[in-house]
Amino acid sequence: MGLSEALSWYLVPRPLFRGGHQVELLRGGDQLFPAMIRAIERARHEVWLATYIFHDDVATRAVERALVQAARRGVRVRVVIDGFGSHDSLDPIEPRLRAAGVAVAVFRPLSRWTHWLQPGQLRRLHMKLCVVDGETGFVGGINLIDDRIDLHHGRTELPRLDFAVQLRGPLAEAMAHATRAMWSRAWFGRDWQQELRSLLLAGHPVRRARALLRQMRLTRRSQHQLPLLEQTLAPVQAAFVVRDNIRQRRTIERAYIDAIRQARERIWLISPYFYPGQEFRRALCRAARRGVQVRLLMQGKPDYRIAAMAARVLYDELMACGVEIHEYTPAFLHAKVMLVDEHWATVGSSNIDPISLLLNLEANLIVRDEAFGAELAREIGRAIAVAEPVTPQRLRSGRWLVMMQRALVAWIAHVYLRVAGVTGRY
Repeated sequence: MGLSEALSWYLVPRPLFRGGHQVELLRGGDQLFPAMIRAIERARHEVWLATYIFHDDVATRAVERALVQAARRGVRVRVVIDGFGSHDSLDPIEPRLRAAGVAVAVFRPLSRWTHWLQPGQLRRLHMKLCVVDGETGFVGGINLIDDRIDLHHGRTELPRLDFAVQLRGPLAEAMAHATRAMWSRAWFGRDWQQELRSLLLAGHPVRRARALLRQMRLTRRSQHQLPLLEQTLAPVQAAFVVRDNIRQRRTIERAYIDAIRQARERIWLISPYFYPGQEFRRALCRAARRGVQVRLLMQGKPDYRIAAMAARVLYDELMACGVEIHEYTPAFLHAKVMLVDEHWATVGSSNIDPISLLLNLEANLIVRDEAFGAELAREIGRAIAVAEPVTPQRLRSGRWLVMMQRALVAWIAHVYLRVAGVTGRY
């Protein structure tokens, strides 16, 4: 795929579907990490990885070893990690990766508490991407952390519910371009001045300059294509969508709303953090009123109480329209997926809240395929079967509390978005 073709998805602020893909739904790190490791072990040219959390635990050390071994055998390995999400684990992980030749970039590091006074610090790298040789990509909501470890609650008995997708086909190159952009933004934003200072002070400046120029090369242009046989066996249509603060500010949100508006039979949505804007809520209500089955799965075991409170203040409004709401109680919920009718599905990092839809850098994959939709439907159905339905009786029992919570959440959201420099749809 040429450079202009690979970047065409970014130039249009809406999903651009392409055929020729193989996709596989992965549940949790228990399925994602082994698949990623196998792909990294087969890497010949380059590995790009972006994540919000890179935790130092037994499960993720296996991924770390695969990255290290790839770098040692000559593969160009580039990793970008969010400076807030991975703040507590950077000290052990970053030096180990760098020592093996992995180029690690930290997105908006937090070295001083005063960094929070800068509005840009609220815009975090939240996408989870891994791309190998521009051929195989992984995208979803799963951070690099053991499924049974929560950063605020410790070890849990059951794994959190989360999903990712393994993709093979043309869109892997688009995913690689997105990851490169995040890596280069973080790398040159922080390390360029540090490297230049070291270059001027160290011996052999010419040699150091050449090494720095090699590091500045963002990519080896991938010319690899799927074999013809694999292309004929990969009929799945997919679109890769991101949210950034340049051209793709509302692409993910618009993709959700457009799919909801076109729904005819069902809308099944999972989002652990749920506080959509008015346009999104109206689309859900109108779908329910025209006879579409609208089912929402939310956190029943919240990791952040304010986030759960934000979602619950909307329950009354949504249920009055005919929307079904369930809360997942067996374990923590972290999945961000939606299924519309039989064939439209999205899996990614974006929550349906103002932090994801207005601030963070996010990435989702949209798949149009009945087989993939059927598999996701089975997973969502199993999760809803063990969740607790939210009933009108439960809402009536705490109506005054909900009214106070609504006012508190609205005020917090207003202040947060004003500090971040964002206004608009809330």
